[in-house]
Amino acid sequence: MNILSDRITRLSESETLAMTRRSRELKEQGFDVINLSIGQPDYNTPEYIKDAAKEAIDQNFTFYPPVNGYLDLRKAIVAKLKRDNNLDYSAEQIVVSTGAKQALANTMLSLVNPGDEVIVPAPYWVSYREIVKLAEGNSVVISAGVDTDFKVTPAQVEAAITPRTKVFIFSSPCNPTGSVYSHDELAGLAAVFQRHPGVFIISDEIYELINFKGKHESIAQFESIRNRVIIINGVSKGFAMTGWRLGYCVASPEIAKACDKIQGQFTSGASSISQKAAIAAVLTNPEESEELKEMIATFKRRRDLFLGLINDIPGFVTNVPDGAFYFFPEVNWYFGKKTGDIVINNSTDLCNYLLDHAHVALVPGEAFGNPDCIRLSYATSDKELIEAARRIKETLSKLK
Repeated sequence: MNILSDRITRLSESETLAMTRRSRELKEQGFDVINLSIGQPDYNTPEYIKDAAKEAIDQNFTFYPPVNGYLDLRKAIVAKLKRDNNLDYSAEQIVVSTGAKQALANTMLSLVNPGDEVIVPAPYWVSYREIVKLAEGNSVVISAGVDTDFKVTPAQVEAAITPRTKVFIFSSPCNPTGSVYSHDELAGLAAVFQRHPGVFIISDEIYELINFKGKHESIAQFESIRNRVIIINGVSKGFAMTGWRLGYCVASPEIAKACDKIQGQFTSGASSISQKAAIAAVLTNPEESEELKEMIATFKRRRDLFLGLINDIPGFVTNVPDGAFYFFPEVNWYFGKKTGDIVINNSTDLCNYLLDHAHVALVPGEAFGNPDCIRLSYATSDKELIEAARRIKETLSKLK
């Protein structure tokens, strides 16, 4: 008898976390592993944010916070949305959660009934489809390749919508591709959703601040669909606060209340100390923060460095990412090649081969809905990027 629920047996393990675990195990065995599989900045949390947390501890903010978050944090998020995005919301439309991942899960579980369809453009972040599974919905995947900068078109979205469509979910800047939707591209998508008033849009904007194109564009800017847009954001990426576990959703009052209700039965409020630290983060004006400007400039410089290194590897075809800190090259040129008794049938084989023989940890494209690609994070030092590229090129040259 299977003691586990069907729900958990249907669920897949996060491949990014799985590769991180494998690389950690190899490190523990004494191997010099370069981990390009995990998506987190290699910066420390800024001192002024840590100081805000220390002050919160000294002021005894150590009791249960409200389920939807402290009012002063929610007001700070409202101010941020107005300052950075020219969007008008109220504090009642904000729900603070234990990371953006929980905000996503809250939203999906609040909207999707069994059998509802969720349109998921591929490549997609690994957890989108698994969260849809938890909500007992059906993912409808529409694909875009390197030739279109991994961005779907309004025509593709229109063709995928059926009477069962409930949600469209996407990220910009995108994990895993680094692609960024422009104002005009978002306007085209918004025009489609305007014609389909039963479809809700989950806009994952966690990489908002790591954007090399300039001003971030949110699909929530279009008034005709704003009431159906749910913005997911947080402080993990832009402020190097991954371990603080602090994210939030921005939604219509009805959806915000639903997220508050479901969170109240799962975790209650996010960490009180993390919330107080997050106030200092979201009140930071990106245009005035020298620390933030330096981090973005560093990521852009690393992108340019790594782009040259990747383009020097035979068989790698990539776009030029405009945000986040990933490359998602097409690598199917290597499929069918072999060395000894090792045969590369897919990107999972390729990643395992590179981890075992080059000691570089990457993530296979299957995890993101494109089996022809792999994901590489460049959120590490120039030295490690140069050495990783050298190892990858040298190890792949053995495949014939």
